[in-house]
Amino acid sequence: MDVVKAAQLSGRTLERVVVHPLVLLSIVDHYNRVARDTRKRVVGVLLGTSSRGSVDVTNSYAVPFEEDDKDPRIWFLDHNYHESMFSMFKRINAKEHVVGWYSTGPKLRENDLDVHALFNSYVPNPVLVIIDVQPKELGIPTKAYYAVEEVKENATQKSQKVFVHVPSEIAAHEVEEIGVEHLLRDVKDTTISTLATEVTSKLAALKGLDARLREIRSYLDLVIDGKLPLNHEILYHLQASLFLEICHVLLLLELNELNGKC
Repeated sequence: MDVVKAAQLSGRTLERVVVHPLVLLSIVDHYNRVARDTRKRVVGVLLGTSSRGSVDVTNSYAVPFEEDDKDPRIWFLDHNYHESMFSMFKRINAKEHVVGWYSTGPKLRENDLDVHALFNSYVPNPVLVIIDVQPKELGIPTKAYYAVEEVKENATQKSQKVFVHVPSEIAAHEVEEIGVEHLLRDVKDTTISTLATEVTSKLAALKGLDARLREIRSYLDLVIDGKLPLNHEILYHLQASLFLEICHVLLLLELNELNGKC
């Protein structure tokens, strides 16, 4: 019997795991403080909400964790520290509860099922999210899993837990997007060329301009069709805004031409 069928028999259907930017930033900070430039991984608790087959991971905190490199059966997770931290977090946001745990892997390890079993005492169906803090290729740096009972064809064989992969994605509320934008505004990556940075910023600006122009066009279409009344004040402001946008674009083009000659 394949793992997918085993997951269906387990009675649980988990469709996706949504990870918020604050969680990613916290985990990267945890890794840089504890395990940077080593082969160690860091482990922590994931907080959030779950409903209708979706787990929304909105917060996290680090937990002291040690493991033997030679013997994966030997490991220690400070659950007393976890319980104290969760008690404090619960006072701040009672809606967030334990939804699982994270690891910087960057892949599944032999003792992950044992660690996962520990979190079963805090949440019925925990999720494991592995965060690749040093990705070597483009893409989402998260992989999510949950454990199911693998049913054997032979009734005499003992069943065992196995991990099942579940799709994960990165999502943010508007407030989080603004916060991350301000946080990363002054962060410069010396490995990225100036040209690539300029192209990226210009593409973002053009996308924003395109969205505004589409919105203006939708409004004007409604006015032409008689679905909205003609408002001369709005039209005046639209003309002024378009004039300023055109001047801005022409100025950028002129500056780029001058830079090319220098």
